[in-house]
Amino acid sequence: MKKFVFIFLLLILAPLSVSTAEYLGGNRRGNWQMADRSSAGLLPKASEHPNALVRVFAARTVRWRGIFAVHTWIVVKERGASRYSRYDYTAWGEPIRVDGFAADGRWFGALPETLVSVDGEEAERLIPRIQAVIESYEYRAYGDYIPWPGPNSNTFVQAVLNAVPELKAVLPPTAIGKDYPYHGEWWGLTPSRTGVFVSLGGYLGLTVGWVEGLELNFFGAVLGLDIRRPALKLPGLGRLGVLQIQ
Repeated sequence: MKKFVFIFLLLILAPLSVSTAEYLGGNRRGNWQMADRSSAGLLPKASEHPNALVRVFAARTVRWRGIFAVHTWIVVKERGASRYSRYDYTAWGEPIRVDGFAADGRWFGALPETLVSVDGEEAERLIPRIQAVIESYEYRAYGDYIPWPGPNSNTFVQAVLNAVPELKAVLPPTAIGKDYPYHGEWWGLTPSRTGVFVSLGGYLGLTVGWVEGLELNFFGAVLGLDIRRPALKLPGLGRLGVLQIQ
């Protein structure tokens, strides 16, 4: 048992140590208030892309919190629309922020990565359902945002993914807050409906599913394995293996 506990703690602490070393070694982005928030060039000009579009992006959070976590957000564009709509959940002002930043903008200097990419008729079909979840999201009042264990930005995005299982999307292990049970449920089917999960208030949990893989949540640190798209899931470092973009 002692050996098992030692190995488990090593698998949690070693990746976090590496992520901390990377941060201290030069990945800091300076004054976050002055950091670059311009477009990262991941999206075409909306006026030149007539089809509907859905994207989910993730980027490292601000300052030292980026050692552990990413911030995620949702972008949609309806067919024929001349602009994108971006939805974030933030700690300042009204939690649900609409078009507060460039659709594919850097998150205070951090380059985003694409987690979900859906275009055309499928995106057109899913957008009304995505917007319905956003409009009815439970934690939308001042003060509802809680960095850990949630509800935070990743809880918000996970709520959308839960309601639209066709996306078959999985947030990275660094999306702390994704396992927060915002409806109070402590067990149930996974978002993709291909497995099951148990959660103790977002502090401890276990997820097993074909799409989600195996994930163990230990006070927000997620350790796991993806078999469908082979990869390790490590705290701080994130997902190491085959790209997961849907």
